[in-house]
Amino acid sequence: MIPSRARRLRRALLLALGVALVATACSGTGGSASSASSSGGAPLVVGLTYTADIQFSPFYVAAEKGYFADEGLDVTLRHHGGSEPLLGALQAGDEDVVYAGGDEMMVNRSQGVDVVDVATIYQSYPGELIVPADSPITSLADLRGHSIGVPGEYGETWYTLLALLDEAGLSRDDVDIRTIGFTQQSALMTGKVDAVVGFSNNDAVQFEQAGFGIREIAPGEGTPLVGLGLGAMADTVAGRGDELAGLLRALRRAAADCAADPDGAVDLSARYVTTLTDDEQRARARATLEATNALYGDDFGAQHDDRWSAMSVFLADKGITAEPVDPAAAHTSPG
Repeated sequence: MIPSRARRLRRALLLALGVALVATACSGTGGSASSASSSGGAPLVVGLTYTADIQFSPFYVAAEKGYFADEGLDVTLRHHGGSEPLLGALQAGDEDVVYAGGDEMMVNRSQGVDVVDVATIYQSYPGELIVPADSPITSLADLRGHSIGVPGEYGETWYTLLALLDEAGLSRDDVDIRTIGFTQQSALMTGKVDAVVGFSNNDAVQFEQAGFGIREIAPGEGTPLVGLGLGAMADTVAGRGDELAGLLRALRRAAADCAADPDGAVDLSARYVTTLTDDEQRARARATLEATNALYGDDFGAQHDDRWSAMSVFLADKGITAEPVDPAAAHTSPG
């Protein structure tokens, strides 16, 4: 028997609420660190945001398969506490490398943090517009007059929305922007908003797992935003470039393994992501992993000068930074 639309919606909402409650419970923990590999070199502490997650699988796989050790690295993976600033531990010297968005690093650099992005891991930007599958919004141009939910006027979802509006030739006044916090699933499912901004390897996957049909509208290839990458303070880049290059090589090997054997990557990641305790959780993790693998592209870690230059202009034009940040100082390649 096929459930009614109301029953499907109720089931989807309950699943979304469960995901949100788990995420909230996890984010309240303090920072945690785990020894990842052993070698004779100086320790290299790599900061991963907040809680262990399948999206960090290349780091877990590299640790478990000894790829860091193969590069002569003594790596410790550290998860931030829920209330810890993104680059706080990097500034304090408690981390040597942070896994963060290139856009976030550029914004922090404009505020005096001497952070340098040494590798772009997500070659495709993950931010996107998400609408119900039966929505009349089929392209960015259709957004005019519609309501769009975002967590707030900050961070990568906000940058994504501004870039999407530019791409559509629309201004903020052409749409109804609503602050909804991190409630994209419930806000869209209940019709509170017509569209939300989320991530292709997170929110979109959760909608599909909840049985709620969606349409994804991603930014064009020319979007002026740079996704997740490896960042380090300038003095670390200058003094430990060979180690950073080795870190990238190890992660590149691990990412290839994640794509070739996603089930094996989930198994190894389960040693870090302690919620992966049953087949259902592992199936959900695999879906997220495959969506994340798609973001790496064919040139894992590559830097593109034109993207960094475009992002510098975009962030300043939108008032996110007070003035353009020198893109050449904001990114480099290790080694």
